[in-house]
Amino acid sequence: MDGHTIIYLLFILLLATFLGFELISKVPATLHTPLMSGSNAISGITLLGAISLTGQSEEATSLASILGFLAVAFAMTNVVGGYLVTDRMLEMFKKKDANK
Repeated sequence: MDGHTIIYLLFILLLATFLGFELISKVPATLHTPLMSGSNAISGITLLGAISLTGQSEEATSLASILGFLAVAFAMTNVVGGYLVTDRMLEMFKKKDANK
């Protein structure tokens, strides 16, 4: 990669970070959990992409394998944790049983 490409990619990363922070900070607290529930689908897509890219190359270096493993581990943690929080949130809306 040449210097212009790296600067361009760093600019996009900085812009996405700033935009994401601004968008999340404007979301009311009551919507954070439902939005996280919806973002689990995106994390699932990330997980599938990480799995497919990790096992794709036969000439993968050890650094690529380690980064691929970390990507799979972080995406899986995000998906599982998100669904656990969503399940807990949905439990709050169920009616209480009067016999208990």
